[in-house]
Amino acid sequence: MKKLHAFALAAGLVLAASAFAQQSGGDVLTGTWVGDWGPSASDRNQVTVDLKWDGKMLSGTVNPGPNAVALQKSTYDPKTKSVHFEADAKGHGGSMVHYKIDGKVDGQTMTGTWNHDSMKGDFKIQKKS
Repeated sequence: MKKLHAFALAAGLVLAASAFAQQSGGDVLTGTWVGDWGPSASDRNQVTVDLKWDGKMLSGTVNPGPNAVALQKSTYDPKTKSVHFEADAKGHGGSMVHYKIDGKVDGQTMTGTWNHDSMKGDFKIQKKS
């Protein structure tokens, strides 16, 4: 009976260690990120970003749903934890606006800057799942 308990405990520890290694290992990006972006502290917009990192390629969608915006030219450098995205979205007048976004991942938080035309600002999103 003691051998069975020892085996069960060892198996549980191996599974827990494996799960922890996967969470803290290479894929820190895949999942849903939520937060805000804007040109100033008083002018913020809520945002949801779904990201998928396969170890080489980064893809994603901003505000998934009927008005989703696909991320383009998405890159991630695991050494520097830097991200770069570009996206085309309809502006207030209906014309297309090309966004360039650069950020840095720090644990479960991503912060950075964005710009288009003469507009610029910052963003902060946190990993939800």
